[in-house]
Amino acid sequence: MGFAIEVDSATDARLEAYTSIREKDLTSGHGARFIVEGKVALETALRRGRFALESVFLTENRVAPLAELMALVPENVPVYVAPQSVMDAVAGFPMHRGVLACGLKGDIAEPAAFLAAIEAGPSTLLLMSDLSNHDNVGACFRNAAAFGADAVLMDGQCCDPLYRKAIRVSSGSSLWLPYAHGGTGLDMVNAAKAAGYEVWAMTPRSEATPITQMDMPDRLAILLGAEGPGLPDELIAACTPVRIPMSEGFDSVNVATAGAIAMAHIFGAKA
Repeated sequence: MGFAIEVDSATDARLEAYTSIREKDLTSGHGARFIVEGKVALETALRRGRFALESVFLTENRVAPLAELMALVPENVPVYVAPQSVMDAVAGFPMHRGVLACGLKGDIAEPAAFLAAIEAGPSTLLLMSDLSNHDNVGACFRNAAAFGADAVLMDGQCCDPLYRKAIRVSSGSSLWLPYAHGGTGLDMVNAAKAAGYEVWAMTPRSEATPITQMDMPDRLAILLGAEGPGLPDELIAACTPVRIPMSEGFDSVNVATAGAIAMAHIFGAKA
């Protein structure tokens, strides 16, 4: 376990990263950090996460129940322990889980650079363009992990998958699943195609081929667009348009649901 430090004041400077975490996003800017919330996410970060932790913050009543998990905290990582009232005051809202940690984001590659480092061979990617909703991004990561995607690529318009809520909704998968983030959607698609991936643009357009009729390539990327407007014309034109068959008069589902259906279809076909 990292070295435990008792804290009895919400104004303690060592807890600055945890202050008002609902209102601020730590993931942007130089030396960016991110907040992990809850036991499940913290356990994922400690057991298989690819990001270093800067500190852990627990309420007093969580120390003993989490003793086994705390044994995994590196010795150089401080574990701040405080009464429930102090954590609530620091966070800015009631933190019933009583478990927080601060991670270090480091450098995140853009899609083209990321793909250049991937070895050739069978592979499945999930691509996202212009997904600004943290719940949707987190759910897409969870689906990608569940259905065996090798990595996730996002353009610069997507929100950060290390945002506190996105991590929680992803069930911690954004802490370990490889991903790239940045640039334009078209640049991302072109980089995937240049790396040998066939890119399927998921769209409800009637002229798109039903996914059940598609042949399965070895290297495949599924592209999802924003909730509501979907993918723009230029991205669809640069890819193979593919649709999910639905009941007459109903042509769309939540973007994360669409991704789950597509990824499950691919997973089953490749199993």
